[in-house]
Amino acid sequence: MNKFSNNLLRWHKKFGRHDLPWQGEPTPYRVWISEIMLQQTQVKTVIPYFERFMQSFPDVKALANAHEDKVLHHWSGLGYYARARNLHKTAKIITDMYKGVFPDQIDAVIKLPGIGRSTAGAILSLSLKQRHPILDGNVKRVLTRYQGISGWPGERITEEKLWSIAEKLTPLKNVSTYTQAIMDLGATVCTRTQPACNDCPVMPGCFTYENNQQSILPTRRKKKPLPIKQTIFTIIENKNGEVLLEKRPSVGIWGGLWSFPECPVNENLPKWIKKKYGSIVSNQSEHPTLRHTFSHFHLDIRPIRVKLRKDFDSVKDQGDIIWYKLNGSSQLGMAAPVTRITRQLTKESK
Repeated sequence: MNKFSNNLLRWHKKFGRHDLPWQGEPTPYRVWISEIMLQQTQVKTVIPYFERFMQSFPDVKALANAHEDKVLHHWSGLGYYARARNLHKTAKIITDMYKGVFPDQIDAVIKLPGIGRSTAGAILSLSLKQRHPILDGNVKRVLTRYQGISGWPGERITEEKLWSIAEKLTPLKNVSTYTQAIMDLGATVCTRTQPACNDCPVMPGCFTYENNQQSILPTRRKKKPLPIKQTIFTIIENKNGEVLLEKRPSVGIWGGLWSFPECPVNENLPKWIKKKYGSIVSNQSEHPTLRHTFSHFHLDIRPIRVKLRKDFDSVKDQGDIIWYKLNGSSQLGMAAPVTRITRQLTKESK
């Protein structure tokens, strides 16, 4: 065993995380769900989502047989909803192709929707103790600093260097513990800002510590100012106090989720509603603008609440649309801004 992994394993025994909910019963299914949830999401945020998800979908078959709306409902607020759609899709594949048993060969796992090399390695390492290197964001940061690798870690050349280093440092034994240990080190000690170098078990021999370059490495990606887009959330309310929701296309932002109809900002709202739904607006009021930030742009949302004339409050059939009861318990997958607005409307209606 190399010195790096040996020191890391000793540290993890005393200081690592041992009580995360997916660690108690690390089956491939449970580890898979946790790893997908943890992509670009902090552990403290994931824990309650994971626990609720396991209660509703305790195994692959339960997830495969669930309606997509229910799966997305359990994901509401976590963001990056393609992850949830891929989980659902993958569960169906595992049920059909592997008789409900998660595959144990890394090439087969990598072929599943939403699972890359690092995630596949983590699943098989943590659940089945197979030897596979991993390279998630935390591990990239640890290895970049330890070896002094310059260049943005997302670039192909830099990433290839890091994969080579990860392969060499991954021990032959205690692989599952090492995998958890190096993730824990990046999450709790070798953090993005203000790393706790004095608490680091691999500080001796660390390039950035010895050269005081913790704030320089990893090399940051050159960021461009995010563009700002605008949209109108049309909160159409009928005489029963229900609001109109429509299901978004499966691709694109908030794919497959329920949302308020979006009116182009340059359209006359009453005319747009009459043309699209055949309904006539009685009155409208605008709520404060909300900003929702995606990885590539800001979206400024103008919520406009519209009450329809009582004799014209039915709508033309537009496919996936529903009248949503604000104080109901319907389990719909809704994007965070939609959930936020519906909760506010529910408070106001009381």
